[in-house]
Amino acid sequence: MSATASTAALPTYPAVALKTVEADGVQVFYREAGPADAPVILLLHGYPSSSHMFRHLIPRLAARYRVIAPDLPGFGFTQVPEARDYRYSFDALAATTAAFVDTLGLERYALYVFDYGAPVGLRLALKYPERVSALVSQNGNAYEEGLGDAWDPIRRYWADPSAANRQVVADAVLNLEGTRWQYVHGVADPSTVEPEAYYLDALLLERPGNKVIQLDLLLDYASNLKLYPRFQAFFREYTPPTLAIWGKHDPFFIPPGAQAYRRDNPNAVVTMLDTGHFALETHVDEIAAGIGELMERARA
Repeated sequence: MSATASTAALPTYPAVALKTVEADGVQVFYREAGPADAPVILLLHGYPSSSHMFRHLIPRLAARYRVIAPDLPGFGFTQVPEARDYRYSFDALAATTAAFVDTLGLERYALYVFDYGAPVGLRLALKYPERVSALVSQNGNAYEEGLGDAWDPIRRYWADPSAANRQVVADAVLNLEGTRWQYVHGVADPSTVEPEAYYLDALLLERPGNKVIQLDLLLDYASNLKLYPRFQAFFREYTPPTLAIWGKHDPFFIPPGAQAYRRDNPNAVVTMLDTGHFALETHVDEIAAGIGELMERARA
């Protein structure tokens, strides 16, 4: 076989473009790939990651879909000018995300939500319900029964945001050890998790002022629970084709939170994966296949 024939047999993947756009006074960094006229999938990351968590998923989807993954303010490579006087809350993250999709002119999209991306994306769905073509919730919680015991110190922080309780939370999660634990807990073979993922997250947490931002957001996470009834009402009213695909060993968002989607939405399918919180690190092919099936359902 000639070198040319051998090379031609290799699979090719669409290039992923790294872009920045101003939205809501914020320089939003995002990754984009796929045909400009293809159905859009909007990927919203969680704590303490960024669009980097989708580095393996985007190429698998981009041959058929326009895939867009922004970094939320306070995460990744999105820049918030000091003069913007940004007040970090989930309402603010959702407002910036809404401004981002408006700036890009996105009028219809499937939402992939994970961890923090769930309350951000579901706020976006409440604002623009007619735009949501489908929903992928990968350990993206919208039900109180989905909150695991790992939230206990954070619940104490919500009840009493004292300096002592704030420090307990900081010591537990705002460091390399806590970040690595979130990646490898519940994974059968932790050596399969690429270490650059949690090292990058931990490094970005060390930026000046970032730990204050993260502690403020962890405190504000309690506001999301108050919106759960509205999120669930959205599921019941609009019944978007939904895939709740869950790392079943996630200590933060436990399997009952996935199963609950079926209670409010007859178009919800639930899939459990034998992994932890960052399921894309170990099961990207299964998740990509599930998204493909969901998008076909959404077209039917």
